[in-house]
Amino acid sequence: MSLQITAILIGVSDLKRAKQFYSEGLGCRIDKDYPAFVSFNLGEGSSQLGLYPRDALAGDAGVPADGSGFRGVSLHFIVPSTKQVDEVLDQATRAGGKLVKPAQNAQWGGYFGYFSDPDGHLWKVATAS
Repeated sequence: MSLQITAILIGVSDLKRAKQFYSEGLGCRIDKDYPAFVSFNLGEGSSQLGLYPRDALAGDAGVPADGSGFRGVSLHFIVPSTKQVDEVLDQATRAGGKLVKPAQNAQWGGYFGYFSDPDGHLWKVATAS
């Protein structure tokens, strides 16, 4: 069996705020909405994105919930144009995210920038080339 990512679950400090950021701010369609869990259908060909209280998610994995700084993971959103990179970064910051790295040309020929959601999860928005 080959490994596939069918869902990405991120721990958040404020579920209501995170749900609002992803649904209203970024336009993600809510698939499931429970008091302690929200998931989004990101569309054809994409994994599901789920939000879960950080302490509970850490408990589910049996690890401590405290952690800061870079978590060793970033989520990537590849878009067709430099204009769309700028639009997504702008949309994320208007929704309450933080611009981490302004969009710039990459040495490999693409264009990219980073934002973080309200819990500090990093998202890279880039063109494919």
